[in-house]
Amino acid sequence: MPQQANQPLPAGYVLNGYRIEKPLSSGGFSIVYLARDESGTPFAIKEYLPSSLPLRSEGVEVRLEDEANLSVFRHGLKCFFEEGRALAMISHPNVVRVENFFRANETCYMVMQYVRGRTLQFHIQRHRHEFTEGFIRRIFVHLMNGLREVHSSKLLHLDIKPANIFISMDGRPVLLDFGAARITLSEEAMKLKPMYTAGFAAPEHYRFKPGELGPWSDIYSVGATIYTCIAGAPPQAGDQREQDDRIIPLRTLARQDYSDDLYRVVEDCLAVDYMKRPQTAYELQRRLMTESGAAAEKRSGFLETINRPLSKLFSR
Repeated sequence: MPQQANQPLPAGYVLNGYRIEKPLSSGGFSIVYLARDESGTPFAIKEYLPSSLPLRSEGVEVRLEDEANLSVFRHGLKCFFEEGRALAMISHPNVVRVENFFRANETCYMVMQYVRGRTLQFHIQRHRHEFTEGFIRRIFVHLMNGLREVHSSKLLHLDIKPANIFISMDGRPVLLDFGAARITLSEEAMKLKPMYTAGFAAPEHYRFKPGELGPWSDIYSVGATIYTCIAGAPPQAGDQREQDDRIIPLRTLARQDYSDDLYRVVEDCLAVDYMKRPQTAYELQRRLMTESGAAAEKRSGFLETINRPLSKLFSR
């Protein structure tokens, strides 16, 4: 994913009643800031600012001097605004909450709930020895509740990966960093490079054919994320797998025992042919909630704990 080259808003700048503190992250389409409202409540504010277009070298306003890129920028701006409006309709504990969205500085902003905690990527790097099968199944069963809500709203995430999943202070997994879906789904925005992360993006994502993308594309990314939880590194990139599939079998990378059933779930999610994957988040959730034979007996209390709060996880 390209890094943001445009100048961020300065610390202390007041944006529609929110005071900018600092940038939190930047990427292909946006910069995300930590900001506070007048009462001191923290928010994460995402600014539409494609890194592929030179838009702001100084000041706060976005300026596009190349007329050839104006239609591209305006299309992306419209997509970003529509995405904010659609996400503002979703209220779910496993999806980051969009509180507000507005236009300013010749661009668009999305005000999101600020989730306190750490990314799943952080925990993979620091606590992978604690990723038991029970923990993995619980985390992703809860996360599928959020993804089901997203898909039922006719949205796709298209950038699910450990860095975009937060484990909140109360142990709740939260999907973060929407905003690329409508841009990526439109052929009109070919000059806006599609957002994908090698190893997590489905093979059809690289081909940039909107008709092939669907819930199954997010399912691939979920499978790659579970793979990373167990292996410590993502699988071979999807576009490379279409040419020469050399994905390393997950069971050879695992540091502890996992059931054959879980390995099969991950393998099915990572099928190169999207028709061979679970087609919906609900289907994947059902499989994660159901263990077979000896695996279920080995973790006999699993189904009884599936809906317990995750507050005791990663307490250090």
